Amino acid sequence: MSTVDKELRIGMVGYAFMGAAHSQAWRTVNRVYDLPAYARMTAICGRDESKVAEAAARLGWDGHTTDWRSLIDRDDIDVIDVCTPGDSHAEIAIAALAAGKHVLCEKPLANTVDEARAMAAAAAEARSVGVRSMCGFNYRRVPAIALMRQLVADGRIGVIRHVRATYLQDWLVDPTVPLAWRLQKDKAGSGALGDIGAHIIDATEFVTGQRIASVSGLVETFVKERPLPGEASGLAAKSLATADGTGPATGPVTVDDAALFTARLDGGAVGSYEATRFATGRKNGLRIEINGSLGSVAFDFERMNELEFYDADRPVSEQGFSRILVTEPDHPYMSAWWPAGHIIGYEHSFTHQARDFLEAVATGVDPTPSFDDALHVQLVLEAVERSAATGAWTAVDSALTAVVA
Repeated sequence: MSTVDKELRIGMVGYAFMGAAHSQAWRTVNRVYDLPAYARMTAICGRDESKVAEAAARLGWDGHTTDWRSLIDRDDIDVIDVCTPGDSHAEIAIAALAAGKHVLCEKPLANTVDEARAMAAAAAEARSVGVRSMCGFNYRRVPAIALMRQLVADGRIGVIRHVRATYLQDWLVDPTVPLAWRLQKDKAGSGALGDIGAHIIDATEFVTGQRIASVSGLVETFVKERPLPGEASGLAAKSLATADGTGPATGPVTVDDAALFTARLDGGAVGSYEATRFATGRKNGLRIEINGSLGSVAFDFERMNELEFYDADRPVSEQGFSRILVTEPDHPYMSAWWPAGHIIGYEHSFTHQARDFLEAVATGVDPTPSFDDALHVQLVLEAVERSAATGAWTAVDSALTAVVA
């Protein structure tokens, strides 16, 4: 139990993949970091009473509810953690901010630019009375990516010329995978572009300190119809039989399977980005490489405790990419963990995220990435979609504060 006096009582909406990851972070953060506030896992919310009750017991929450509005209204809740599909982010986050609750919201911030603008405006209004908000781009909190940012900021690779980022998965290669919510635009907003492309947009802007200013993109949907999920078995079912028994009932896939774009960044660098769920054999292959006038730095999530660094200032006879094992206590976030050489995993990035959020809220400063930062990512996603539709090079809208009525 933490010895600090201040508690921040967490109410979380959603209990699936991201809900489990965030729960692990809230359970762990005060056990490894000395923080000015203690996170109490007060209540979790989901639509299905039996499932959310089971999740609360399994994930370590004190209580549960099926009504997110009542969760926000509770006096014993200080923070709302939004881990739902994107179609509900705006409604929940805006209501929570209006009620004076600090908000941590999963990425992408929203399904549309209009929703994201409304969320950023609500966050700005709440900020004026001391209510904080943050968007959960967890890869920023991978120690090797944070060290990558430090090396770039310290000028170790010189003037940035190239930004190269890919995020490759293969979980949709099988055309019999059912039509889940992530494949429906009204629920997910976009496909690979928003789900995993948003991560590499944010991560590269975090590392370089430059923002994407214009793009030229294309998107593709390879499998345009998928079997509907079976009613009895949920998303694990392969299909439902059609009424006449001739084959599975299907529904349209309304999002992209893959998105690729080139970009110009506002600091003069050029970039290339690829996000796909059809890279056969790649399970979660996130890779970033930054090339500069004095060197290069590269990260591969499948080796998440390592960083590749090339120093062009070294004698020619000694040049080559070196491997930095990011496990030293003076590396970002690592002082709380294990002796040097003992590696950490995916879940630790969420613990680091919880640490930064708790510390910011408890000390009265704005955490990052802000809703404005996340709105910018949303504007990049929208520009890629516009470019793909028109075939034209497209500027990213820089009007972050305009709210569409």
